[in-house]
This record gives sequence, structure tokens and C-alpha cells, in this order.
Amino acid sequence: MEVLDKDLISIQEVRSLVKRSKIAQEKLAKLNQDQINKIVKAIADSAHENAPRLAKMAYEETGFGKWEDKIVKNTFASQGVYEHIKDIKTVGIINEKPEDKIIEIATPLGVVAGLIPSTNPTSTVIYKTLICIKAGNSIVFSPHPNAKKCIIETVSVISEAAKNAGCPEDAILCITQPTIEATNELMKHKDTAMILATGGEAMVKSAYSSGTPAIGVGPGNGPAFIDKSADVKLAIKRIVDSKTFDNGVICASEQSIVIEKAMEDKVVKELEAQGAYLLAEYECKKLSKFMLRANGTMNPKIVGKSVEQICKLADLKDVPKTTKVLVARETKVGADIAYSREKLAPVLAFYVEDSIEKVLDRCIELLLNEGAGHTFSMHSNDEELVKEFALQMPVSRVLVNTPSALGGIGGSTGLVPALTLGCGAIGGSSTSNNVGTLDLINIKRVAYGVKEIEELRGKDSLEEKLSNSTEKDELVDLLVQQILKKLA
Repeated sequence: MEVLDKDLISIQEVRSLVKRSKIAQEKLAKLNQDQINKIVKAIADSAHENAPRLAKMAYEETGFGKWEDKIVKNTFASQGVYEHIKDIKTVGIINEKPEDKIIEIATPLGVVAGLIPSTNPTSTVIYKTLICIKAGNSIVFSPHPNAKKCIIETVSVISEAAKNAGCPEDAILCITQPTIEATNELMKHKDTAMILATGGEAMVKSAYSSGTPAIGVGPGNGPAFIDKSADVKLAIKRIVDSKTFDNGVICASEQSIVIEKAMEDKVVKELEAQGAYLLAEYECKKLSKFMLRANGTMNPKIVGKSVEQICKLADLKDVPKTTKVLVARETKVGADIAYSREKLAPVLAFYVEDSIEKVLDRCIELLLNEGAGHTFSMHSNDEELVKEFALQMPVSRVLVNTPSALGGIGGSTGLVPALTLGCGAIGGSSTSNNVGTLDLINIKRVAYGVKEIEELRGKDSLEEKLSNSTEKDELVDLLVQQILKKLA
């Protein structure tokens, strides 16, 4: 009975929040660009100012990652995202095309449902708020229960700053009693215009099946290919930096290294020199058994944990304390092969192939097994090879010579700064974009006529000639000419 009451209370809370949010959004939609920009700046500044405190809260509540790296993510989500969106037009007439006689007008979507994961809780709230408010939308957050406190606090901090800058009250709201029923009510509510879904695969599928337009992302499982033309020392540094950043919880982080046989000795030597530990066969089996549960899902106990914590959990006693990343040799790919799947932890699979063609095939196989549409990274100074791989990889992002975790989100690359990374149709997503504020507006187009019907029919049309002909012989001649043209 207590559970039922909690569900009913949470559903009622959602209905109230959406009602308030809709009223706020209608007020927000009446603000001009300068007013919107002022609010967005205030949100970014407040989030940046509170970045360390919110990062520590997230770490203490979830136990995932490193609070120092979460500060970087909060700063990226606030200042990085703000710098990208600050000059984008999102109110009123945003573009005019005189040559086509077309005017483009931005229209807000309405109330957005923001689903927030426990892996990147505070940074995702900051990022989604900025892109929503910039587009003139209000947002109601559904927090992951395991990160509820830090998410609610983040919402409180930025909503207060927004309100002080002129934002309508209730434009940024959050469910305080998160339940599955509450999230479903939010997603299916008639006044919810769009769902921004970031989280587990089941939750994203639920968003797409809700009947409400949704932007969601699938799992990442990006292979990292190191080509013989690459600076191997720098490539390994970037991979280790990426895989250890916040203990690997960013979905764009590398999940495996794939190389040609000729590169094996050089790569292994460099991995070991930079703090990676290649597991012995018995250790691989032991860790694999711990990571992959009997029901076929990855063990959440490894998510965002350090190597030392993972070794304790899996009873690996011979791994040096200084180890940064665990590396497991693998030759197979499949749903039942733990190392070939997404591992949101400092654990990498290691594949050695006989040729460049087999490297290509293996990378594609890994992505189609899990992570299709997401991200692939390679380290190479051969531009033609980069193009060859890019043309064939079933992904939305091909990252070159950069840490994949930070490159995928637009931190170390020129991609749109985002913490929601679309996977395209192949990954079951509605977009392949790094989701930004322009993905959260509708564009109304004013189009002036540039042609009359006669021009569309063609000046030399048979109909026109027949209508202007008065003599029977002329009509016959015209018909004969048309028939001869077709026969020719």
C-alpha cells in the first residue's frame, strides 16, 4: 500500500509540474532575444560558480567517477555550452534568404521532459537547461533516483539564477519523488512537447514508445584503432586520458583498442609504460564473469569505479596499485562477450588483427554488436585511410587523434558541445547530431511565390500549343511531332 501511495503521489506531482511549466513556457515564449540571452548567461554563470560543490555532491551521492573530473564536466556544460550557443538566434526571425524569397522564424517546442542519468547528473542538468531555455522552452526534469539530491540541488541553483535574471518562475522544474510511474506520466503527458532522454537503453526505448516526440541516445561501444602511421605514444596517452576521465562514465569513451599484428609489440610496450595492465588469461575470465551477469546485463557495480575498486570487487589480487586501466585480450564479439560491449569503467578490450581489412571488419562488428550509430575513434596520420574508415563506419562521429570521451562531446573537437549524442537511425535515434539548442526549435518558413503555373508547365507544352491552335492541320502536325519525339 505504501508503494502504491508513493506512485500516486509522484504521478500527481508530475501533473502539477507540467501544468506550471506550461504556464511558464507561454510567458517565456513572449520574451525577446536579449531577454533570453540574459537568462541563459545567468544560468551558465551560476552553474560555473557552483561547479565544484555540485561535482562533489554528485560523487558523494552516486559513488561514480572522480569529483575532480566532474568539475570539468560541469564547467564544460556551463561555460563550454554557453560559448557555443550565446550568439545563436532563437527568437523571431532567425534567417532570411532573399535569393529564394524565404524567411525563417523560430518557434519554441513547449514543455520539454529532461530525463537525467546517474552517471553525469549535474552536468546533464546544466546542459539541458541551457539549450532548452535558449530555445524558449521550459523543462521538467526526471532525476535518476540514485542521483536525486544532487540533481534537485542543481535545478535549485540554476532556476534561482534564471529567475533573478527575468526568467518566468517554474520554467525549470524537477520531480522530487522520482518513480517509474512518474517518468512515464511525464513522457506521456499531453502537454509534454519533447523528451530529451539520456540514460539506459531501456529508458530511451521507453521514451521513443511513449507517443511523444523524443531525442534519445543508445549505448556507446566505440573501438579505438591505432594505425601504423600514428604517434603511438601520444595515441596511448589520449586513450588512457579518455578512459580514466571520470572513470570512464562518458558513453563516447573508448571501449576497445584494435590494431594490426605488426603493431602489437609497440602498442603493448607503450600501454604498460603508461599505466595499463594486460590481464592474464585467468584474470580475464575472472573479471569477465564478474562484469557480465547471468541475465546478460553488465554489472552496475563496475560503473564509474577505479581500477583498485574493480580489482577488489572481482578479487583480482595481482594487479599493481598504480594501474590506471585494465586491458583484456579478446578474439570474439557478441552479446555474451563482456569485453566486446560497453564498459563504463577503466576497462578496455584488446583486439589484434592480421591486416588492415580485418581491423576494419572487427571495428564494424564491434559497433553492430553494440553502439551502432554512436562513436568510432582512430589515431592516424594517413588522411586517405581516415576517409576510407570514415566512409564505412556505422557511426555518427568519427574522431581522429583525440581522446574519444572528450572529443565526442565536443570538448576536444569542434563538434557541438553536448552531453546528449544522437546515434542516427542505425542506433535507433531520431538524430545523428550532438544535440544542441537548434534541435529544440521548430522553424516556421514564410515563402513568397517565385513562379506562375505556366512556368511550371513549360512554355512549349503541348497543352498550351493546342489551346492556341485554331486550324485542324496544325493540331495534327503538333500531335505527330510529339509522337515522333517519343518514338525517337
